Amino acid sequence: MSGSKNIIAVANQKGGVGKTTTVINLATAMAACSRSVLIIDSDPQGNASTGLGFDKENCEVDFYDVLSEKISINQSILKTKIPNLSIIPTSVNLTVIEQEFVHLKDRELKIKSLFDKLNKVFDYILIDCPPSLGLLTINALAASKNLIVPLQVEFYALEGLSQLLKTFELVKLNFNKDLNLQGIVLTMYDKRNKISEMVAQDVKSYFNDKVYKTIIPRNVKISEAPSHGVPILMYDISCSGAQAYASLAAEVINQEKK
Repeated sequence: MSGSKNIIAVANQKGGVGKTTTVINLATAMAACSRSVLIIDSDPQGNASTGLGFDKENCEVDFYDVLSEKISINQSILKTKIPNLSIIPTSVNLTVIEQEFVHLKDRELKIKSLFDKLNKVFDYILIDCPPSLGLLTINALAASKNLIVPLQVEFYALEGLSQLLKTFELVKLNFNKDLNLQGIVLTMYDKRNKISEMVAQDVKSYFNDKVYKTIIPRNVKISEAPSHGVPILMYDISCSGAQAYASLAAEVINQEKK
């Protein structure tokens, strides 16, 4: 695959599980380890864009314009305030792309075709997927080398995961035979809650070594950081959430070495 050594789709069709938070903070921690990282915000809510300080209402570029071929992917990459970290931001315009692509040939491979035109090679490209299993998520999976799934440790967690994994298998069968489940990140863990511990054990017993050792805690600082337009590692590097994402980045980078 061109454009990156590792293209990772970060997906979960359930909203509010820490997906965008994981994209922003994992990317920041990787960038702090001297890796060049590009975030693609393919979620029309644009939370990855605002979480890195971009005004999605007044951004000069938009992932919708790239997919619509109004501008090239190379023109749409913006530097963030974090060294080594770039982003292609998005806006609410992206909500109409699935309808526009309905009759398009090879519509599931649109993002993959963009990567073939990338001039710069990044160590990592992280695609923040929408909270659905629609065309944008299928595009992201078809274009990626790996899938990382943030999973909130709550009662119905595994039920939603099974739907995502069915889509993963369908994409693998039809569009991207090299797609790999890189790992599952347990998020919003509350050690005072017995359900958290039970669900964590269930997920680990079912997926074994596919579950990252690092567990992201429920942490008020993680919730506060996006409103300041910065990742948790810039907002409060000493808090438990920042330490957890630094540890997760180390795990993901070490997977590459293996």
